[in-house]
Amino acid sequence: MAQNITKNVKEMVAEANQEITTVSIQDVTKLVDSDQHVIVDLRDIRELKRSGKIPGAFSCPRGMLEFWIDPASPYHKEIFNQDKTYVFYCASAWRSALAAKAAQDMGLRPVSHIEGGFTAWEKSGAAIEEVK
Repeated sequence: MAQNITKNVKEMVAEANQEITTVSIQDVTKLVDSDQHVIVDLRDIRELKRSGKIPGAFSCPRGMLEFWIDPASPYHKEIFNQDKTYVFYCASAWRSALAAKAAQDMGLRPVSHIEGGFTAWEKSGAAIEEVK
């Protein structure tokens, strides 16, 4: 028997985008060196090694985000316990939309995600940090 999926991924991303803030590549280039922002790369390590990342971005695999945010979790990371703005990105801004909504639903604020993701970042010619 086939699954009865009642909401598809595109619908989930569209709903998330209605509730979260999206920032442009141009705006994010100004935040790279900001001590008031944490740029969070949600892609897995293979993607980072293949393509690099936004300079100074913190790597958090999407599957660990909620566990790393929650201070009661044994996996909690202190980087998510700061009074800063969190800017999420992935390859194409789908995972980051869902992640930003999840983080916001957990109470992490303010959060946003990058329009077009790392693909748009690369196309813009912005700086990329190599990941080894």
